[in-house]
Amino acid sequence: GWGARLLALQGEDGQWAGGALFPARRSKSGNGEQPKGQPWTATAYSLVLLHDFGVDPHRDTVRRAVAQVREHCRWEHAGQPFFSGEVEPCINGMTVALGAYFDQDVDGVVARLLGEQLEDGGWNCEVENGSVRSSFERKLFRRRSTGDVADPAWVQFSFPTRWHYDVLRGLEYFRAAGDPPDPRVDEVMDLLRSKQQSDGTWLLENTYPGAVHFALEDGDGRPSRWNTLRALRVLRWYEQ
Repeated sequence: GWGARLLALQGEDGQWAGGALFPARRSKSGNGEQPKGQPWTATAYSLVLLHDFGVDPHRDTVRRAVAQVREHCRWEHAGQPFFSGEVEPCINGMTVALGAYFDQDVDGVVARLLGEQLEDGGWNCEVENGSVRSSFERKLFRRRSTGDVADPAWVQFSFPTRWHYDVLRGLEYFRAAGDPPDPRVDEVMDLLRSKQQSDGTWLLENTYPGAVHFALEDGDGRPSRWNTLRALRVLRWYEQ
C-alpha cells in the first residue's frame, strides 16, 4: 500500500529526501526546471503523510523508521534533533503532533509552546515578525470584523493539506478531539453537505503545488477518495 511505498523511500541517512523540512537537493522536472511550489518530499511532510494514512505506529517497520528520524534527522534552522523541535510555533506544533502519534518524547517542545502562548490563548507563526494575535482570531472561515470569507482557499478542500488550513481540516480537528459538536460549526457543516456530489463523493478542489513522492488523487475537480472519507467521518461525528 501507500504506507509501505512511502516507508521504502526513506534514505539510508534516516531521512526522506535528505532533509527535515526541505529536501537536501531540489528535484527538477523533465524540462530541467524546478517544480513550482514547496517540495513536500522531506522528512517532516513524509511523516505527516504516514500519520494521515493511519499507519500503525507500533508496527516494527514504522518504529524502525521513526527511530532513524530520531537519531539522524536535524532541523535546518540550527541542527536541532527532529523531535526537539526548532523555533517556529507552527513547525513545533507539527512536531508535537508527530511525536505524540509515533510515541516520541516531545515534552521539551510542549513546554516551549506553552511558554509562547499569546494573551488571546492561541499561537501565530508570525510572532517573530511582531504578530500579537493568534491565527484563530476569526471564526472557522469568516473574518470577525466583517463576516466575509477570510480566504477563498479555506472553503476549498485539499488533500494532503500540508501546512495549510481549510474548513474540512478544522472540522477533522474537532472530530478527533472527541467532544460533542458545537453549534458554532453548523454553518460549516451546511457548507460540507453542499459540496457532496450526486454520486455521494466529495471533490479534490485545491492541490498545493510542489514536488511529491507519488500522486494520491486524480487531480482537482475529480472525485477524491480522501476528501470523501474525511467528510463522511465528520458527518458521522456531527450526526451522532
